[in-house]
Amino acid sequence: MTEEWDREVDVLIAGTGAAGMVAAITAADAGLETLIVESTGRWGGTTMRSGGGLWLPDNPVMRRRGIADSRAEALTYLEAAIGPVDGVGPASSQARREAFVDNVAPFVELTERLGVRWSVGKDYPDYYPDRPGGKIGRSIEVVPIDAHKLGDWQKTSRIGDAIPVPLKNDDVWLLSRAWSTASGFVRGAQFVFRTLAGLLTGRKLVGMGGGLMLSLGLIVKNQGTELLLDAPLTRLVKDADGTVVGAVVATAHGDLRVRARRGVILGAGGFAHHTAWREEHHGISGFTSAAEGDLGTAIAAGAEAGGALALMDDAWWGASVPIPGKQALFVLNERSDPFSIVVDQTGARYLNESESYIDFGHHLHERNETVPANPSWLITDRRHKQRYMFAGALMGGKAMKEQGIIVEAPTLDALAERIGLDRDIFRATVARFNGFAATGVDEDFGRGRTAYDRYYSDPRVKPNPNLGPIEKGPFRAIQLVPGDLGTKGGLLTDEHGRVLDDAGEVIAGLYAAGNTTASVMGRTYPGPGSTIGPAAVFGYLAARHAAAAAEPVAAADDAFSAG
Repeated sequence: MTEEWDREVDVLIAGTGAAGMVAAITAADAGLETLIVESTGRWGGTTMRSGGGLWLPDNPVMRRRGIADSRAEALTYLEAAIGPVDGVGPASSQARREAFVDNVAPFVELTERLGVRWSVGKDYPDYYPDRPGGKIGRSIEVVPIDAHKLGDWQKTSRIGDAIPVPLKNDDVWLLSRAWSTASGFVRGAQFVFRTLAGLLTGRKLVGMGGGLMLSLGLIVKNQGTELLLDAPLTRLVKDADGTVVGAVVATAHGDLRVRARRGVILGAGGFAHHTAWREEHHGISGFTSAAEGDLGTAIAAGAEAGGALALMDDAWWGASVPIPGKQALFVLNERSDPFSIVVDQTGARYLNESESYIDFGHHLHERNETVPANPSWLITDRRHKQRYMFAGALMGGKAMKEQGIIVEAPTLDALAERIGLDRDIFRATVARFNGFAATGVDEDFGRGRTAYDRYYSDPRVKPNPNLGPIEKGPFRAIQLVPGDLGTKGGLLTDEHGRVLDDAGEVIAGLYAAGNTTASVMGRTYPGPGSTIGPAAVFGYLAARHAAAAAEPVAAADDAFSAG
């Protein structure tokens, strides 16, 4: 079967999250004619609804703030957090780890030159800060941006998925206790004044994931790169030598056959909303926070073209609360703040409630293999409800109570009865935990031991800011399910972002980055922004390699064989 090309560009990019947009920026900056295609009707991807942080060790922004780091420390920490290379597999090869660390600075410098304003999360720890090479302050995020700068591009973006205020990750840990601590109140006041300043000056300031994607989108717009919406990439095209030379893109007007002289870059997310794949690879249909376009189409196209797959059984897990009629809400501070514990369906604790979210998700799944734990229950006493912000209750508290997602009772025995816990096990669990709260040492799971545990905590609670006793009613139980920020598995790539086949050989002309790929972070999550940071850096690397590649010999008007 032969077909003729409808369009010809240097680089074709699928996806408009961080991976795709950074790849587009890098390609256009190198002088390449670039076309971006997005499968949905709005651009910005899952990144638009994320926290927007990028975990980037030894980056220029932290250096300017006097936070010390080095290449050696970063690689040491990756080894300590992810594990040895030979135990993780090729997705987290030494070459990929080094390529990530070595290209943090060039990526940041490129985006700064083109207008992105970065700030450092100086108080945000790595998720395993006690391991060799661990640090505080490796995550960066954008300074809130005025969405009005994007003009018509704002209307076609996923800004409606973003938090429409100038919120930063560096605010959240304090805002969660804005009405219970002096430091939280001060940060709350600063946030209010920042918001009012934007409104009074006619600006629509947006931070976090929305701010990041608007900042990147503004660059893409200013570069004059074309963006097609409602245009999923459905098929990759190879020449007789096996080089990917273009793709077929579905549009409202029919298939668009695009030749890509320097390559195709896939940055279209994972498969978080592909129910059949979720059930096949994860054993559950999923409670995801990813955008609805996360259907695995780019992964499927890459696999059909011969790309190898890895880590398909994993995801960027975390505890979530199912919100009736809405996507599940990812839970952070609520499970870590004192006066709370998490129990399985018998009433027993089984993890450190303050641990990193991916560890929480893995432990929930592991527990559920032997003891029913999906859903688990977050148990809180009156002080937790009074002192700390619980976003889920604000989004649908009444419906959650009606459906038994939130259950309240005057006593612990009554609460156990209402949610079906074994009363004796639950009583013993609470009594043991309250003893740990008194001594300040969680002898079972070490909660409150590390700087990351204590990031979401209450310093007024002594002797351990994460351990407040469960003793003052009324008490509350909140369902926790295994949610995720997206899937972790996908196409296997090398240190340049080139897709590899099952034999480990490069598929010429085909690149991928972000959640379309098997993560360089392996099965863990080293620090805040460990999804977006590598997505951006490998998007940058893929475009840079494509820019340096020789143009394929085939002429633009040659017919091709679909494959």
